[in-house]
Amino acid sequence: MPNCPQCLKGFSSARRVAAHLAQPKSKCHAWQRERLGLSLHSSSLTVGSTPNSSPSLDGFHDLPACDGFDVVQPVHDAIDTFVPFGDSDFDGEEGIWNPSVAESAALLAELGQGRQIQPFSSAGEVFDTGETFLKRFELDPFSSFRRTNLYYPFSGLNDWEMANFLLRSKMSMAKIDEFLSLGSVRTLPLSFWTAKELRSRIELLPTAPCWNYRIIATSYPTKSPAILYFRDSLECIEALFNHPYYADHMMYTPFRVFTSAERVVREFSEWMSRDVAWQMQSKLPPGATLCGVILSSDKTHITNMCGGKVAHPLLISLANIKMAVRNKASSHAFLLNALMPVVEFIHPVHRICSVLEARLFHECLDIVLQPLKVAARIGRMMSDPAGNLRHCFTPLAAYILSRIQCDPNDVERYFALCKDFRLSGVAEPFWRNWPLSDPANFLTPEPLHHWYRKFWDHDVQWCKNALGAPELDFRYSVLHPIVGMHHFKDGITALKQVTDRAQRDMQRFMVAVIGGAASRDVVIAVRALMDFRYLAQAPRITSIIQDRIKATLAEFHNHKDKITEEGLRRGAESGSALNHWFIPKLELMQSVAPSISELGAPVQWSADTTEHAHIEVIKEPASTTNHQNYDTQICRYLDRVERCRLFETATRLSALGDADDTHDQDLAVEDDGAEDDELNMADDEDAAAILKDIWSSRRSVPDFFGVAEKLRAALPGSIPHPVRTFSSGATALRVNRRPSIKRISIDKAAELFDIPDLRGALADYLSREGPHAQNFHSFGRQRRSPLGAHLPFSDLQVWYKVRLQQKSYHDSSSLEPVFTINACPPNRTWKYGRHDAAILQVDARHEWPASGLTGHTVVDVRLIMCPVSPRGLRLVWDDRLLVYVRRFDIVPQRQADVDLATGLHVLKRATRASGEFLGDVLPLDQIKSYAHLVPRFGEAADNRFTSTNGFHSAQSFWLNRYFDKEFYYALSL
Repeated sequence: MPNCPQCLKGFSSARRVAAHLAQPKSKCHAWQRERLGLSLHSSSLTVGSTPNSSPSLDGFHDLPACDGFDVVQPVHDAIDTFVPFGDSDFDGEEGIWNPSVAESAALLAELGQGRQIQPFSSAGEVFDTGETFLKRFELDPFSSFRRTNLYYPFSGLNDWEMANFLLRSKMSMAKIDEFLSLGSVRTLPLSFWTAKELRSRIELLPTAPCWNYRIIATSYPTKSPAILYFRDSLECIEALFNHPYYADHMMYTPFRVFTSAERVVREFSEWMSRDVAWQMQSKLPPGATLCGVILSSDKTHITNMCGGKVAHPLLISLANIKMAVRNKASSHAFLLNALMPVVEFIHPVHRICSVLEARLFHECLDIVLQPLKVAARIGRMMSDPAGNLRHCFTPLAAYILSRIQCDPNDVERYFALCKDFRLSGVAEPFWRNWPLSDPANFLTPEPLHHWYRKFWDHDVQWCKNALGAPELDFRYSVLHPIVGMHHFKDGITALKQVTDRAQRDMQRFMVAVIGGAASRDVVIAVRALMDFRYLAQAPRITSIIQDRIKATLAEFHNHKDKITEEGLRRGAESGSALNHWFIPKLELMQSVAPSISELGAPVQWSADTTEHAHIEVIKEPASTTNHQNYDTQICRYLDRVERCRLFETATRLSALGDADDTHDQDLAVEDDGAEDDELNMADDEDAAAILKDIWSSRRSVPDFFGVAEKLRAALPGSIPHPVRTFSSGATALRVNRRPSIKRISIDKAAELFDIPDLRGALADYLSREGPHAQNFHSFGRQRRSPLGAHLPFSDLQVWYKVRLQQKSYHDSSSLEPVFTINACPPNRTWKYGRHDAAILQVDARHEWPASGLTGHTVVDVRLIMCPVSPRGLRLVWDDRLLVYVRRFDIVPQRQADVDLATGLHVLKRATRASGEFLGDVLPLDQIKSYAHLVPRFGEAADNRFTSTNGFHSAQSFWLNRYFDKEFYYALSL
């Protein structure tokens, strides 16, 4: 009986094996695509045999045991010889992927936009069958008990669910005991009745990487012992590499992406797409898998009370995981590897204490990272999520330290000599003996601290000094509010303890706020830095965008002198004008553009994720302690939580597999290959749903596109009309199930919403529709129908808002947060009504966002409605949601469509020859995006402006492209 080479399931014929592998959503199909070289994440998966000989591990006594794994003999020539990397790699035959016509067509369909991929040949190969996550679960010492009771050491599912809830509820032991002593709980058939007994049972669950500790001897006295708590770093990487949740998000082979078949323009995104990954792979033995290690370390306050306790966590992750998944805190892709000792040295010179702390930090890193250094030198056989055994190497970077000619143990003299070279005084940095290790590679640009904090510390201060604090605050306070974003009703200059999110929200409006008030060169300098931040945050950066990033920084330097000439750059404490530009964060920006080709997209190295991870791995565990010996209790808490989460994953997947086996036995008498394939697809989807439920956030982004697709496929008559959720291109829209006004006459609606030409606009719409519903309408035609035109209906349904969702500009599989477009009538708060601006498609040949404003226009959304058919009569267009909008015209600027200082479009309301505003009725699905308009305040803002009347009262506006990164990319790329 032939078997599937991936899942080993038996089939009646080879034809059915082929049909099974061809199922598009199955993991076996993805595995088959990898073997054919069609996957972006790995090259061909040629199965070979594991080498028999094992290398000597002399000098590496700290390497953990490799039970169940073979160690591959390294190819020393491949490790010691540097393979040149340059243009020859593109022209030579070796390493070039030459797909067939069929493979090229499949790849183009997968990547889209004509992209071409060049994977590294002879990399990421599978050497043998390894162990899946469930296989390791079955190798647990207590697995024999789980053959009859899957939830051992608990009596059953209910017992386990209660234990899991209590242990992950952050309740103290006393609270757990109190809960278990309740009379109603005593009636339950539990296997534990105290918190201590519960925790003892948890110790019998399969373990994650175990925690250890070591007391570090210091050369100088400290006020408390230096105790290092750590886990085996290689086991942490192996746990991530083998985790089933990352199965569809793992990359095994370096690759290069080009935007066209000519391979002229490179595109950089993931870590595997960078040049350094390619160079590292070229130094490894053939077939090896490159596993890039990501480390993050930063002190964090456990509490500001009780003496201000501080923890110093070391987080570890795997660069092979796609950054879209790795950068989500809810994906748990960063594990706590160690808790560094936080001690206070006793030394009369404070600066020497800092040197001693830095040396202790590097000494601890040496201990924690030793297994990874060994694996980077000789490799380690590790199983991927599919159970394929791969020969993995774990580099970080390479760096040769120029030593000072002095005894490093003489700390005072050594540091005095180091000061001349601006060195920290650390004689033996942790990376000194880490193969393929280079600070130029692992010290990556960091957007959170290098860009956002620089904006708050410097850019905001320049603007404040240019406009004056009262003027800047007033302009921010009267901006049109955006639902879901911070509205600075009291301004920004008096804010204290500004969060990272608040800093980002300030950036959205700064260029438009200062336009026309600050001098031209100052506005250009601030705008150039804003362009730099937005372009550098793109998840995919081509070599063309890389050049634009360089150009924006050069533009800033060309205009920055005006900032110092006007005395806008001032000392934080003295307040006196500064004439120099000694800003370290600004200097670090010089390395961003060159690093993109080496390190990939900078946004993946932001500290947002790791700082948020501190909440999960430090602050939340600390809140459950007795506020004594934090480190030990944090480690124990994390160990229990990880055991519970892994056990829940294993039991739910095992229960799913048992149910499938039972179902297969019931259907064993039937031999229907198609049905088998459908069941396999259903199994994969069920397993994916389980993993998502356990390992991802419960607060996921709404999916309007999925809802619209289901409604589109629903049987006629099974859903209400008009359809409330629908999609068009890269935009999905949703209105509430219940309209804000269930029924209102056309004339009353015109009066309520102040739309005198509503009846005439509806009549023109119907004349364009004709006898059959038309899918697309143009805008701006002459009004042909009179104001009192007769209509075949007299009433409308009205909605006060529509919610809009778009697909990501760079990745159509990723969904963006929802925006709300308001179209409310006047009320006590909003004297003129609350309406928002939007982008409306007016040319069917151009699609948003790829075309930008070409084929689109900016409109003021005034009324969202649906005609109500007369009773007993059903019209062909009565299930279409309509919108009445008024157009904005772009005001041409000197030699450009945008203002050269701000880089923004200038808008004014469009009018007809009669002087009335140019408005019309169009289908709602022609709205493609939210748009944010900022009044052009001029040199001094009108003090009559408020946040509720500015949109109505201003004569002209800036089209603010900075309010959202996706909107910026649509208008700028």
